[in-house]
Amino acid sequence: MELKQVIANLKRILWETDLEPLSPLRAWFVRLIRIFYATGRDLLDGHLSLQAMGLVYTTLLSLVPLLAVSFSVLKGYGVHNQVEPLLLQFLAPFGEKGVEMSARIIGFVENIKVGVLGAVGLGVLIYTVSSLLQKVDRAFNDIWRIKQSRSLMRRFSKYLSVLTIGPVLVFAAIGVTASMAGANVVQMLISKLGLGEVVTAVSELIPYVLVIAAFGFVYMFIPNTKVRLAAAFIGALVAGILWQTAGLAFASFVAGSAKYTAIYSGFAVVLLFMIWVYLSWLILLTGASISFYYQHPEYLTARRLDMTLSNRVKERLALLVMALIGQRFYRNQAAWTMEELATQIGLPLAAVEIVVSAIEQHGVITKTDDEPARYVPARPLDTFSVKELLDVVRADGEAPPLSAGHLPAAPVVDRLLERMDHAVQESLDAGTLKDLALVPPRTLDTNQESATPPEATPGKRT
Repeated sequence: MELKQVIANLKRILWETDLEPLSPLRAWFVRLIRIFYATGRDLLDGHLSLQAMGLVYTTLLSLVPLLAVSFSVLKGYGVHNQVEPLLLQFLAPFGEKGVEMSARIIGFVENIKVGVLGAVGLGVLIYTVSSLLQKVDRAFNDIWRIKQSRSLMRRFSKYLSVLTIGPVLVFAAIGVTASMAGANVVQMLISKLGLGEVVTAVSELIPYVLVIAAFGFVYMFIPNTKVRLAAAFIGALVAGILWQTAGLAFASFVAGSAKYTAIYSGFAVVLLFMIWVYLSWLILLTGASISFYYQHPEYLTARRLDMTLSNRVKERLALLVMALIGQRFYRNQAAWTMEELATQIGLPLAAVEIVVSAIEQHGVITKTDDEPARYVPARPLDTFSVKELLDVVRADGEAPPLSAGHLPAAPVVDRLLERMDHAVQESLDAGTLKDLALVPPRTLDTNQESATPPEATPGKRT
């Protein structure tokens, strides 16, 4: 009982402490503890573990096709022989077994001949690789609370760049690292200046630096949102250190796994490989979670924050969103992105996304082809009344058999609801969304000095 009280007191101190009076260093330290607590909570809740387990299954199916595609790309640059060293580095915790596994996987890759596969076989090969990238994309968007995925063309271009440019960059980095080790400058530092220990320490840190750089690139590139460099770096730093440390620990575990080989025979290597792939994905997703909480501290709560909005909040939020979008539109200013809207309104991105998605699905607004997407009116705002916008928000989420039309008929209830709708319509005085945009609250958009709004009378059509 005393231990529970101590834990409860620590939680209260952690989450109820006001960061404003604290010094910047102490506030940063408390925020960092909250980030690790929230990430650990997601791990214990199984949220990240389920994502990692799903990716293990997809990885096993698409590993050979992925390496085959990368092999084909690298073959065009004459560096296809570098595939095996990279695979050996990933399987280094397995020791001698890793060498055997790498040789077998490379053998499978070399046996794949694109010319023999035919159109159907090539399509299946590309689909298998794309499915892995798509699942990674979904896992990262889920961590970042992003419900809207990229369009088909954007996903295709992203995946194509990963499959073509990614392998070249990875092996270029490895080649630069290897060439630095034998450079004349390095040899001079060792022989003449007696900095052999320093050079050795730096060479031991290079794998960490490469892994951190690779993780940071993934954290900035994969999520369908703008990830700040600082957030990506913090997540990559933690994940890179965890991955290298886990590799050392797993190597010790494999070295003492003779009893598992005796029990599982030839399947022991497969089981150990699956465990290592699972740990690798779990570490990668953990770093992504840290990046998310670092960039969005509003999600740092004692319990996982899932967005459930009341109808009143949805209606008010919809009016705010349309006021902002319409204001920018009629002032000929740059349209809002989803993240800019969330920052301007002061709510989490997921909350704003719920309302924006509902408005977009009903044809009130549309998004541009920019990266990231921006939102503009889908049709003239003077053709859409405020009452219609409120009806859109109220009906959001309805689908058979849980829609209002599937409820039992009740004349008394129907008449009451009709009177309510009529009263709302009369109180709004037939106002349109254009009226809302032309006379927005002054506190919403601070970027108003560059344009003069047209004159309008609130509540009347213009």
